[in-house]
Amino acid sequence: MKFKILSLLCMFIIMFSASCSDDSKQPDNSFKDIDGNKYTSVKIGAQTWMVENLKTTKYRNGDPIPNVTDQTDWADLTTGGYCIIENNYPNSSSYNRLYNWYAVADSRNIAPEGWHVPTDAEWTTLTDFLGGENSAGGKLKEMGTVHWCDPNTGAMNSNGFTALPGGTRTDLFFLAVCQWGTWWTATEKESTTAYNRIMFNNDAGINRVDNSRNFGMSVRCIKD
Repeated sequence: MKFKILSLLCMFIIMFSASCSDDSKQPDNSFKDIDGNKYTSVKIGAQTWMVENLKTTKYRNGDPIPNVTDQTDWADLTTGGYCIIENNYPNSSSYNRLYNWYAVADSRNIAPEGWHVPTDAEWTTLTDFLGGENSAGGKLKEMGTVHWCDPNTGAMNSNGFTALPGGTRTDLFFLAVCQWGTWWTATEKESTTAYNRIMFNNDAGINRVDNSRNFGMSVRCIKD
């Protein structure tokens, strides 16, 4: 009887230890921003990326980022601002928010603790790892046409990045929601421009371009 009890006890200890070991191997890939918005992450190569577009309304220290709805006010900004796509609240839950580059570059930090807005070089590292500009966009884009306009060429989402087409806010208007996805980098080019990445619904590539710092674009963060 003692032998049976000891055997059962040993089995329980082994099973419990294995269970604890398995749990310890499960990465905690969720985190929150200062607003309490929850995100998940995915590792691609040596980098860890946010799976969703950023949606915070505050800098990391709690200071608010102004929500600028008026187009003239938006065009005149030389400080940080964000907007809901087409000033239409349901778009916030679908694509999250667009930010001008002044918000991206603000020293109060737009990214959650432990994260940062990727540099131009870090975006290039991602693109190169996925085979280069001609095909990396397809590997990053969400599949289907729930968010992307038809035909969503080459979309595979083979790594879980789930790129969404939030379009752009220019100095004049909102542009190309469901046709384009645009994301800021933290790298300036000239005194009035900064680098960004753009993907299209009718192309499998990803393009490195620079645009006015006044433009509104999505933001994806990368882990420190």
